[in-house]
Amino acid sequence: GVILFSRNFQGKAQLKDCVSAIRSHRPEILVAVDHEGGRVQRFREGMTAIPPMNRIGRIYDQNPDRGLLVAESLGRVMLWELKRLGVDFSFAPVLDLEYGRSSVMHSRCLHHDPEIVAQLAAAICRGIRLAGSVAVGKHFPGHGYAEADSHIALPRDERGLEEINQCDLVSFTKMIGQGLEGVMPSHVLYPQIDDYPAGFSKVWLQRELRQRLRFKGVIFSDDLTMGGALVVGDLLQRARRALSAGCDMVLVCNNYYSAKNLVDGLKDDALNASSLERIEKFRQQAQRDPQMTVNEYERSLEDLNHWGVL
Repeated sequence: GVILFSRNFQGKAQLKDCVSAIRSHRPEILVAVDHEGGRVQRFREGMTAIPPMNRIGRIYDQNPDRGLLVAESLGRVMLWELKRLGVDFSFAPVLDLEYGRSSVMHSRCLHHDPEIVAQLAAAICRGIRLAGSVAVGKHFPGHGYAEADSHIALPRDERGLEEINQCDLVSFTKMIGQGLEGVMPSHVLYPQIDDYPAGFSKVWLQRELRQRLRFKGVIFSDDLTMGGALVVGDLLQRARRALSAGCDMVLVCNNYYSAKNLVDGLKDDALNASSLERIEKFRQQAQRDPQMTVNEYERSLEDLNHWGVL
């Protein structure tokens, strides 16, 4: 697969050409992006400026029905526009809770109430699926309580499993029950549960996510070059640990040569048949045709403008 960033293109036309060129070599390849809204929106020129997710939560607090309509409409618009460019899916929505502790997660979180997060995320996912794409919930089992930024350091969450189950895992549990296609674990350490950060932890990915929550979809690692991943070893060690812990695919986002060397380093490793089956099912879902029309996309834009969201 390929994950794209704003540095990979100049302008909407070049982005579309870039994706076409990639597919000319591998037609079935998955093309992804981080496109959540707010400050995490890699494609901006010629695209709808999606507000940060906490804006949806504030709308919900004032008018729950309107908040749910806004969430679904934003899901439609985000993925309709990405699909028109040839991008298959976004790593969204964020399912983390807003505790007021993390500056890096604050505006990215839908709400502090896990039940409301689950409702709003479900609405976003309805829109995403109508646009012909899939959802990837992140950052399992929850990044909102940890203070440090996992891009530059290893955050720690000192809570026990029972408290995390009662709070942060509520939204993941509900979304998995509704057919969530993908999950991205956090680079956060939960020392009361395991000695490894969640994305490298068999306890979190196999015992909790696969066995207890019965998640059947694809597990994507977060970027293995982030600060929170460095404690596991060199890049090849990180990738092998993530894959053995339960990830189906690993992300290397910030160094082409590191990514190429990693592929070379892993080429003789055995492939996991179950992972391949999950990835193929995910690919088929992510590359299906939209269930909505251009008129419905335009109506969603009109509604969002009318409601003062955009």
